[in-house]
Amino acid sequence: MIENRQYYFDTFLVDEKVLGRLVAECMAGGASYCDLYFENTTYASLLLRDGAVTSGGNHVDFGVGVRVLSGEKTGYAYSESTAWPDLLSCARAAAQIASQPVEVNPYGTRNPSRGEPNPAARGVPLSAFLPFLQKLEAEVRRRDQRIIKVIANLAFQVSDILMYNSDKELKWDTRPMGSISLSVVFQQGGQTENKSTSRSFRQGAEMLTEALLQEMAGEVVSGIDERFAARRPKGGRMSVVMGAGASGILLHEAMGHAFEADFNRKGTSIFADKMGKQICPRGIHIIDDGTLPGKRGSLNFDDEGIPGQKTYMVVDGVLTSYLHDRISAAHYGVRPTGNGRRESFRYAPLPRMRATYMESGTAKAQELIAEVQKGVFVDEFSNGQVQIGEGDFTFYVKSGFLIENGRLTQPVKDINIIGNGPEALADIRGVADDLLIDPGAWTCGKEQSVPVSCGIPTVLIGSLTVGGE
Repeated sequence: MIENRQYYFDTFLVDEKVLGRLVAECMAGGASYCDLYFENTTYASLLLRDGAVTSGGNHVDFGVGVRVLSGEKTGYAYSESTAWPDLLSCARAAAQIASQPVEVNPYGTRNPSRGEPNPAARGVPLSAFLPFLQKLEAEVRRRDQRIIKVIANLAFQVSDILMYNSDKELKWDTRPMGSISLSVVFQQGGQTENKSTSRSFRQGAEMLTEALLQEMAGEVVSGIDERFAARRPKGGRMSVVMGAGASGILLHEAMGHAFEADFNRKGTSIFADKMGKQICPRGIHIIDDGTLPGKRGSLNFDDEGIPGQKTYMVVDGVLTSYLHDRISAAHYGVRPTGNGRRESFRYAPLPRMRATYMESGTAKAQELIAEVQKGVFVDEFSNGQVQIGEGDFTFYVKSGFLIENGRLTQPVKDINIIGNGPEALADIRGVADDLLIDPGAWTCGKEQSVPVSCGIPTVLIGSLTVGGE
């Protein structure tokens, strides 16, 4: 639960007077803006490997980050102590780095506020979670006799956050996060295959239900017969149907990063000159959303104290908004979109995604597959690479099917999907009505790591390069 304001003051050993003095110290050299970010995060994790606990533990991350802005310069310093001498030293260091003041005028509401309550679990002994992991492993092994290894990992964290800035905005929040991952190795006739699944929500121990256990156990063994039968297809240019849900990682990487405002402000994004222009067919809407209840990427406030909100980046095929933090919003003369995010108090915030997805269309998934004479259907991606400036991307696909004459035929695996973000967007031929926000434990890396969500309905792209035999 989110506590009252005094809980956060007591946690970080500060009060409004101390916060005011610290901000005054930051601004003394003529800075235009500053903010303080206090964090108290507790972590707990437990790893079960073939029935045995092989690791587990608890730790705490505690400290404050101080950011000072002067024109285009940013000074940032952090401390793992919130004692006054350490706070003062931290503020002076950040102010010294940002020593050439120019007016910035960042946007922000001025009324002290806090988020709505979230469930959180703290202080629960790790041993209390062991029966769930053991039951999960037993259920997985019961479903398939070819299993030779099961690894289950459970992690919980709860973060207390207190934010204050030179606009006198005071925000506080408590952010829970529960994650569970399951990795299974199968063996058949000398051939080995593996499959993984995960779940992550803004929840505590209440997420560990029987329904979740059965869902994950069923998912990790489903499709394994096709995995053993799968082959690498002959490569070339062909149509690609991306399955609903996890295929959203391609949208996140190949397009979403290029919509982040810092890349566009610096002119390094392929979309830097495309604001207000048609970038994909009409009827397509692409969103980054911080308000989806319980989703891994959702936030009451971003890490600059801007309320979570739903941001339409593409409306009816037209690029209408980048993803902004306070700095980029001031540059473009718009309001922040709630995308200022950081890995921890040790990092300054950057424009980052939250939950990125494409809205449903009107087609049926089977109708899109039926349109394809030669192509592939892909539904499980692994790692990928994206060039923000050129928009070129490469993704590794772990599983899918050939499409021949409008039907799914031979299972395929271990192929690459190669294309260009703007070209792929422009070549979307159809969008199904089956949007799925994937519940997996997605983590986005961009100088620092943050939890995100992604999703997509079934989408048909006219032509991409498929790397195969």
